[in-house]
Amino acid sequence: MTEKPISFSIKNWSQNDQPREKLRDKGKSALSDAELVAILIGSGNRSESAVDLSKRILSSVDHNLNALGKLTIPQLMQFKGIGEAKAISIVAAMELGRRRRVEAALENYKINSSTSVFEMMQPIIGELPHEEFWIIYLNNSNKVIQKQQLSKGGITGTLVDVRLVLKNALEVGAVGLILAHNHPSGAIKPSEADKNITQKLKIAGQNLDIKVLDHLIITEKAYFSFADENLL
Repeated sequence: MTEKPISFSIKNWSQNDQPREKLRDKGKSALSDAELVAILIGSGNRSESAVDLSKRILSSVDHNLNALGKLTIPQLMQFKGIGEAKAISIVAAMELGRRRRVEAALENYKINSSTSVFEMMQPIIGELPHEEFWIIYLNNSNKVIQKQQLSKGGITGTLVDVRLVLKNALEVGAVGLILAHNHPSGAIKPSEADKNITQKLKIAGQNLDIKVLDHLIITEKAYFSFADENLL
């Protein structure tokens, strides 16, 4: 008599072990990271369940959710059982999580130190593979009015439009500016280009009573502050 093939479908599990039902009955905090990813992908492959597949994916990034968020669709599709639709679901979920973190950081956000700038900007630019330069516009209470990407691809390769920065500052009623850009290499030492653009914007703003308060170089885990190092 031929044995029936083993089914790895979550539908065949005990209801207490099914991630969707577990979330419904016990709450989201009761689920492991692998179980949450399993809900996103829905099913595994012929030899492993969705949870086991999710565990294998997480193991490949040392169970680091930030690292999982950096995986591209083609990289996720290298795992057996992950097609384009499942890969897109994972990428979309990671992006929603990133955006939630950014929005939470901006809610009534007041800048009171270089650390507070880092906490706001790291989720936006700290893990990018390319360089981006941003301006944070502040009111007279040091609360964030607006943040704006000024350039993408590197300071040295991009013409920084000082007039545009100051025009926008006047339009939103900003009295203070904080500059921020990332170094994908992980190095936090400022370059000559970093110093030059800081001075350029500082001098231009003085005539309009708009002060450059700081310039941060941000990496995944650390930052350099011009203000903290007395370079302004």
